[in-house]
Amino acid sequence: MTAGLHSSAPVAGARSRPLRAVVVGAGLGGLASAIRLLAAGLEVTVVEAAATPGGRAGRIREQGYTFDTGPSLITMPQLLDQLFQLAGTTTQEHLTLRRLEPFYRIRWRSEPRCFDFGSNFEQMQEQIGQFSSPDAQRYPAFIEQSRRIYEEAILKAGTSSFLRLRDFLPLVPRMISLRALRSVQHYVGSYFEDPHVRQAFSFHPLFIGGDPYRVPAVYAALAFLQIESGVWYSDGGVFSLVEALAGLVQSGGAIHYGDSAVEIRRREGRVTGVRTASGVFHPADFVISNSDVVETRRLLLDDGSSKDPQLTMSCFLLYLGTDRIFPQLSHHTLLVGDDYSGFIRDVTRRGRLGASPSLYLHAPARTEPGMAPPGGDAISVLLPVPNLRSQIDWDAVETMVREQVLSAMEDVSGLHMEGLRDSLRFERSWTPVDFKSRLRARLGNAFGPEPTLLQSAYFRQPNRDRQVKGLYHVGAGTHPGAGIPGVLLGAEVTAQLLLQEAPAWRS
Repeated sequence: MTAGLHSSAPVAGARSRPLRAVVVGAGLGGLASAIRLLAAGLEVTVVEAAATPGGRAGRIREQGYTFDTGPSLITMPQLLDQLFQLAGTTTQEHLTLRRLEPFYRIRWRSEPRCFDFGSNFEQMQEQIGQFSSPDAQRYPAFIEQSRRIYEEAILKAGTSSFLRLRDFLPLVPRMISLRALRSVQHYVGSYFEDPHVRQAFSFHPLFIGGDPYRVPAVYAALAFLQIESGVWYSDGGVFSLVEALAGLVQSGGAIHYGDSAVEIRRREGRVTGVRTASGVFHPADFVISNSDVVETRRLLLDDGSSKDPQLTMSCFLLYLGTDRIFPQLSHHTLLVGDDYSGFIRDVTRRGRLGASPSLYLHAPARTEPGMAPPGGDAISVLLPVPNLRSQIDWDAVETMVREQVLSAMEDVSGLHMEGLRDSLRFERSWTPVDFKSRLRARLGNAFGPEPTLLQSAYFRQPNRDRQVKGLYHVGAGTHPGAGIPGVLLGAEVTAQLLLQEAPAWRS
């Protein structure tokens, strides 16, 4: 953090010391919040249970293979520009961003045609047209309507706090008029008839744990968000962004790794600081929790009365290092199973493993060869699975699920990655149990509370806690939601709320 960053110190000057904030968790939301508070002149300490920053956005680097363990693409890069500017620097000084075009390739197990999804308008119409000419003709109308939803639901609502119901209610008529409260699948289906095209434009909520058959069409704007701002890759993976943000925090504040928060202390209903597992107490005027929202209340606040919200699915993750390159894969590839709707219902509602898996694969060596040894591939595979509420015994089924995933990749009706098993030189996996143990994720969920209508905006965990004074929340579990854009927008809302309170608390 540059020295000039603290010069104005708008919330520190009226006391004998700067106001102090402790951030619990060095995920993207916690780091972004810390940068904003440092820029405003607060004294900031981040406590992180792991040995490295990132939270869900971690990294595996072994035997010459590098994998992002969480998010693998960047959108709305202007949000990064804001953070780096606050720190007196630029994105370009810290990251090398490359725009991907197309963003990803969608393949179907029983369909020889594929769909290259990107931002080029004419090329997108061509991609749609190979499945349905009438659908291609309706693409302009879909884009225009999605733009309106994007402007209202993401650009405006995403930066609003919705602490009070009266702040939220004016949004409802606008969303109704935009047909944004119907399900994503219903909204997309009103423009496109071909099932492949419908799937191509409705799967995006899965990136934040949303069931496209249930979540509101507000989240259909995620497809337009990518088309509007592009899909970007950062050399070194998303973890390079984590490292850059952590460096900014450490140059002006402090990050304590390997020491988990175990208690948020309070006096007379207001936070006083955070105690960690090592016994250290960090005094604070404000606390921002980037930890799982439910676990914050259960563990850190010892609030046994908290009820679980409806939590998102989890994921089975495979990280595969191979000794050969598989040209079937694009940088981002989606493999859609034969019974897509049934698979989604199984995972999100029935609490069982889907019979016909749909997979997301990330092969960053397509763009940055150094992510794998020469002649090899570093492939991350994501399979949506139920969270631990399903009581699936992962010790018993993990090997079976692994074989199912590899078979889907090798099968001639899938990606036809013949010889995949023989090419493996490195392998690691995560199950919902890892999400619970490594990330304190309630029931091993992967994305926080599910983004249903009654768990969005005002109805989601607010960025400022409604029960404990001086406590704030950031990350996937709070407003506006999961995903890098959602988390960074949420960090802006959280920091603004805290800074609005700071002058009154200072006096």
